[in-house]
Parts: sequence; structure tokens; C-alpha cells
Amino acid sequence: MAIIEITDLVKKFPVGNGFFTALNQINLKFGKGEFAGFVGPSGSGKTTLLNIVGSLDTPTEGSVVVLGKSIAELSHKDAAQLRNRHIGFIFQTYNLLPVYTVFENVEFSLLLQHMSAPERKKAVMEALEWVGLTDKSKSKPNMLSGGESQRVAIARSMVKKPELVLADEPTANLDSKNSHHILQTMKKLNNELGVTFLFSTHDEKVMKYLDRIVSLEDGRVVSDKKMNYKHELSV
Repeated sequence: MAIIEITDLVKKFPVGNGFFTALNQINLKFGKGEFAGFVGPSGSGKTTLLNIVGSLDTPTEGSVVVLGKSIAELSHKDAAQLRNRHIGFIFQTYNLLPVYTVFENVEFSLLLQHMSAPERKKAVMEALEWVGLTDKSKSKPNMLSGGESQRVAIARSMVKKPELVLADEPTANLDSKNSHHILQTMKKLNNELGVTFLFSTHDEKVMKYLDRIVSLEDGRVVSDKKMNYKHELSV
């Protein structure tokens, strides 16, 4: 069963007296547990497509249905609820709150879900254990390396146990060793928890981990390929 259905999607942005077509007639489906990515050069439309799937933007034409919800028909409140409860986000900038500890940064999204303090503590420590950072729970972000900061961002996205995680260039600010560690962590969570991961990237290190690559050029899908994932998970 598809958890993402994209049909005849067109996205246009106003430019001067006309429009720029960022996405043109996109038709795609993604099932539960996929580890897939939108790949292409800057300006290909991959981040715009990821943002629409994440309900951060809306289609100009066509439809995008995510977890049974039509993105175009959601109110601001309903879109926020979809993101808060069902979708995790990982960005190239870690977006950690500097005045809060690692624990508090990961806990933040749970404060919107009316969980009790003991429930939140259990969920946060479990998420930190997934990414190997339980010993850093009381540290502030300025005490962390880039790789550790991105692992905190992964824990923050996973703590609510979302069905879908969207990752926009998650390795862009990391060296090769940390990039592979981050990707192995995400692949492990994908395997063990059945969470669907969808990337936007032009990083070849990321592409080598993907099970499916959707290539975009000038706002159109030019190929959609299943890949053979061969990395050993050492996390």
C-alpha cells in the first residue's frame, strides 16, 4: 500500500510578470519502509518536491496524498498536526536550540503531544540510544561534533516514532566518515522500525545507500530506479 501518492503534480512560483515551473507533471508512489531519494543538481526541483510531501508547501496543480491526507486540502492546523505527529524532518543544518541540552532538544517535539514527563523521558532516552548518544543527554550543542549534532537531529526526528522521515541534504555539512555513520544509523532505523525515509540529495555517498533513486532534471522525473543496497550495518 502506498503511503505517498503523487499525481500530475505541478508547482509554479511567480517570477516577475510570469511563473517559474519548478515541478512539471510528477507521478510517483512510495510504499511503507522504502529508503528512497530525489536526486538531481541544484534547481532540479528535489527540495521543492520534498517540501510538498512534508506539507511545508502545496501543489499548484495535481495532487499529493501523504498517509491518506491530501496536502492541498489540509488547513494550516491539520498540516501542522500531520508534521508534528507523523513526519520527521532532518536538514543539512542541524537546527538545534543552543540554550537547551541534547535531551531537551530531542524532547521538544513531544511537548506538543501532551505526553507525561515519564513517557517523554522514556521516549527521549530510547531515541538517543538508537543513535548512540545516551551519554551526551546533558550536553549542550556547542559541546558536540558535527556528526554528533546530526545524530541528535535524527533522534529528534525519530522520537515521536513517525511513519515518514524526510531528509534534505542531511550529510552536506559532514565529512566522509561521519556521513557514512549517519547513513548507517538511518538505514538501521529503517530496517528495524520500518520507517520510510525519503531524501533530497546530490551527494554520491547518500546515493550508495538508497534502495530507490528518483532522478530529477528541470522539474521532471527522468528516471526511477531500484538499487541494490550492499553496505554492512556497523552501527
